[in-house]
Amino acid sequence: MTNQHFSTKDRILSAAEDLFAKSGFAGASLRQVTSVANVNLAAVNYHFGSKENLINELFKRRLDELTAQRTKALEQVLKESSVTLESVLEAFVAPALTLAQDRGGGQSFVRLLARAFAEQDQRLRRFVSDNYGHVLKEFAKSISALLPHLAKEDLYWRLDFVSGALTYAMSDFGMIKKPPTLTEEQHRRNAARQFVRFAAAGLRAP
Repeated sequence: MTNQHFSTKDRILSAAEDLFAKSGFAGASLRQVTSVANVNLAAVNYHFGSKENLINELFKRRLDELTAQRTKALEQVLKESSVTLESVLEAFVAPALTLAQDRGGGQSFVRLLARAFAEQDQRLRRFVSDNYGHVLKEFAKSISALLPHLAKEDLYWRLDFVSGALTYAMSDFGMIKKPPTLTEEQHRRNAARQFVRFAAAGLRAP
């Protein structure tokens, strides 16, 4: 029974992720979600209780994993004998771009994330900030130690710009598409390298 419940829950989450990414949070109804997931409304209420909780769980499912990967990458970087701004940024950027490349739902989630910011969903922003803001603070602490001359206010402005640019890059809305000569992995590594150079220059600016 437990496996069946997990299976049902995952089907609901995957259907909701895709529908909300395409139609927006207000544009897709729970009835549409149940239809795509092939479950009844009672199953949604049983697993999530409300549309708001369903949306929270969507973000939690992906961001828990992203947070864990970023934290692990940062811990590894900080163990190195010489820590650079670029290596810290790589730990922040690479896991996000890997998620964006994931065809098992990661791409839908990235569109969902971009939509949440574009629609200025304050409740969802607050949920993300309250639950995952500590990760950004850990990176900010490491970056601040590497750029001691940078005022705290300037640092947070610049990190805000970096996060926004990363969301844009993850969404694949940009002008740079994958060349046919490169694999997905090569394209992701190139994107990460270019982004880290750009972000490092912005953070180091006078």
